[in-house]
Amino acid sequence: MTPSSLPPTLSPVALNLKTKLAYGTGELSSEVPGSILTFFVLFFLTNVAGLNPALAGSVLLVANVWDAVLDPVVGYLSDRTQSPWGKRYPWMLAGSLPLGISFFLFWLVPPLPNQGWLFGYYIAIAMVFYTAYTMVVIPFSTLGAELTQTYHERTHLISFKAAFSIGSSIFALVLAQLILGAVPNIFLRYALLGGICGAIACLAVYVCIWGTRSRFQWMQQVRTPVQAPPRLALLPNVWSALRTGPFWFVVGIYLCSWLGVQVTAAILPYFVVNYMGLSEVHFTQMALAVQGTAFLAMSLWGWLGQRIGKQAIYLMGIPLTLIAQGGLFMLQPGQVAGMYGLGILAGFGLATAYIVPWSMLPDVVDLDELNTGQRREGVFYGFVVQLQKIAVAIALFLVGKTLDWAGFVSTTGSQSALQPDTALNAIRWLVGPIPSVVLIGGLVLVVFYPISKPVHDRILIQLSDRRIQSSSSIHDVTDE
Repeated sequence: MTPSSLPPTLSPVALNLKTKLAYGTGELSSEVPGSILTFFVLFFLTNVAGLNPALAGSVLLVANVWDAVLDPVVGYLSDRTQSPWGKRYPWMLAGSLPLGISFFLFWLVPPLPNQGWLFGYYIAIAMVFYTAYTMVVIPFSTLGAELTQTYHERTHLISFKAAFSIGSSIFALVLAQLILGAVPNIFLRYALLGGICGAIACLAVYVCIWGTRSRFQWMQQVRTPVQAPPRLALLPNVWSALRTGPFWFVVGIYLCSWLGVQVTAAILPYFVVNYMGLSEVHFTQMALAVQGTAFLAMSLWGWLGQRIGKQAIYLMGIPLTLIAQGGLFMLQPGQVAGMYGLGILAGFGLATAYIVPWSMLPDVVDLDELNTGQRREGVFYGFVVQLQKIAVAIALFLVGKTLDWAGFVSTTGSQSALQPDTALNAIRWLVGPIPSVVLIGGLVLVVFYPISKPVHDRILIQLSDRRIQSSSSIHDVTDE
């Protein structure tokens, strides 16, 4: 059904600037707390709260695995939610306030008597936070598929979302830079950072819902579903979705992209503060160099992606990040200018990791609809995020264990401590060669990804034909 053929009472609602801005603003609910966690959480737990690196990694492992178990459940339940507000918005609203409050509580250092009690506190708060985070992020992520229809429309919206993703990360890092530089008390500065970021994440959910609801409602009215078989229970539904072959390519590309990036991001504060011997302010500036460059490069990669394809820009961008990671491994203390230059190079390539995997996933959802007659965005998105969280949790746990094995010295309320050579060498390996191996795996998978633009165009044509046939069948029955 095209806009020109719509009934007079059903006016088209364009994918306009308001919708794109509101959907992009929704990224603040995940990326502001997510960026602070990515860059600061392990460092905070070991160098501020005073947790042993192995216990700090265990906090993240337990909480993320719990979160990952919830992802497909929330995706499945949101697919089946019926309300005047649609499937996704009620979940986002329910999770928004707990998300903000628990994020604030995570950045407090309670006066507890020993490591065991401290470990228990952070485990409990982290599990509450990640439960609320899943309730917001999984339904929000599916909106990208539900607000769009065509191949290029999705690439455009996801590029817009990706720009907000990096912009949100930059905003969070600038905020951290200001607070870390202005507040002398190290405990107060992290509490203040957590409180402000939690409030922003909560408010972003409301802005997203307000600005996208009109487009969402219109899309639900004009998208005539393919005649569908009976709905399956949770486990058969998930198993049926996972038999879509190209989905596993997207999973692999996504995991390789973000495992490589997340390990580097988690170890970066240790690299800057403990290995390079610089202050926390230099760390936030380094992170801003990476994310700021990625943000500026986003429009270029998005423009190229619409002309030469998603796979091509990934194959052009990620090798730049690999070169930068190798350079960081070779860097010596005192080479501060070189550090920032390598951060800029890494960010330029990193921009493609924000665009490509998420713009591939809606194409897989279309293929699954063609094969099964069902739209199962929640299952696909939930499973991808689930695997990503489990993998990242395991990676961060191993980072913590590696630092522990290497003899890293934890401190309470201190910005730095004298570290043994074994710990410093472990930091160098974790910032360069180890994540590089994972990124190379992503490059291999992109080469063999099967859904190109011509393939997706054929999928859309077949879906359109089926919808026309389904609509005609409904009208014939009504006329009889």
